[in-house]
Amino acid sequence: MNNCALVLGGYINGLSIIRELHENNVKDIWVFDTIRSIGTRSNKINGYKIIEESSSSLLKHIEELKNSYQKIVLYPTNDNHLEQLLEIFDQLGTSCFLPFNETNLLDCLNKYYQYQVCENLSIPYPKTKHIRSIEDISLANDLEFPIIIKPSSRDDIGTNLFRSILISEPKELHNIEKRITPFLSKGIQFIASEYIPGNDDNIYAYTAYRSRQGIILNEWIGKKLSQYPNLFGVFSSATNDAPEIIAEQGRMLLNEMKIYGIAEPEFKYDSRDDTYKLTEINLRSMMWHRLGALSGVNLQLTQWQDALGHTPSPNKQNLTDRIHYIYFKHEILNLLFRKNYLSNFTHNLFGGNINRFATFSINDMKPFLYDFMATIKSILSKCLTRLSGK
Repeated sequence: MNNCALVLGGYINGLSIIRELHENNVKDIWVFDTIRSIGTRSNKINGYKIIEESSSSLLKHIEELKNSYQKIVLYPTNDNHLEQLLEIFDQLGTSCFLPFNETNLLDCLNKYYQYQVCENLSIPYPKTKHIRSIEDISLANDLEFPIIIKPSSRDDIGTNLFRSILISEPKELHNIEKRITPFLSKGIQFIASEYIPGNDDNIYAYTAYRSRQGIILNEWIGKKLSQYPNLFGVFSSATNDAPEIIAEQGRMLLNEMKIYGIAEPEFKYDSRDDTYKLTEINLRSMMWHRLGALSGVNLQLTQWQDALGHTPSPNKQNLTDRIHYIYFKHEILNLLFRKNYLSNFTHNLFGGNINRFATFSINDMKPFLYDFMATIKSILSKCLTRLSGK
């Protein structure tokens, strides 16, 4: 029987995993998602299943897939996947390779815990308060404004929970109290952190695969060039450029927290004290992880080889050629709806020695065409919203 790579989620990060594995001769690739995403439209997969957003549904469909494969190597692409897999960990058995440390996963997903580890390691991080109850909201007044309020973990599927909110002055806390109280009553916790000034091209990342034996098998560094929307969104463009201290701090965190699998500590440069402060640690492949493969580091393949008991080849990252990795949908939306963005747009799309787009592939056009249509719909929707004055 063959072995199978199972990608959970088919957005940009899922599509990137599919393409990297296929390029490295992984023959059997499946996608599970809750919608008909761009990854399910790739011609590099054996098949896909649309499943319900629950651990029981995930378990059911994995069990069906087990009938056809000796080993299933799982590739989660959001935190909810990790939590669902943890719920069914004991039921999946040794025929499934799960790329996380089941003994401390929930702790490692919690941003407040991540900052506690930074404190122990003397790694810079934003001054932060933990909001676990309505009474704790007043603790934010101890911070210097502006501040950012965000969930301490990303268990937010189906809750309409925001990613982050910028609070400019203390009087705005009353409004945010009304907004987060319903979530607090459900047990969802938040952190309030100082805002680190600077543009979105001050965000850096260390990304690595760490084995269950505690060995970092491959790693790469990079930085974002822009995000969408504005300064507090997700990846729009990125490049393979970062100082060595990003790798040093990233390694310390992964080793101290005993993280297994693919992980990505993100840091933001703070010009006030010339430090790189941790913003969060992601325990799965992010939207811009294709940049690693483009610069010579195949973390998805590293996981595949490690899962099957093979010794992964050590990869050396190309830091000589400036590589730009671009999600055109986000870049065009930034150009149309973000003020004074033209110079950023031009630089991001054409400023690298090598410029590569997230969805475009001449040998796999359906994901690009589908995403292009989604881009048109997003533009029209935003235009209609502005015209209606909402």
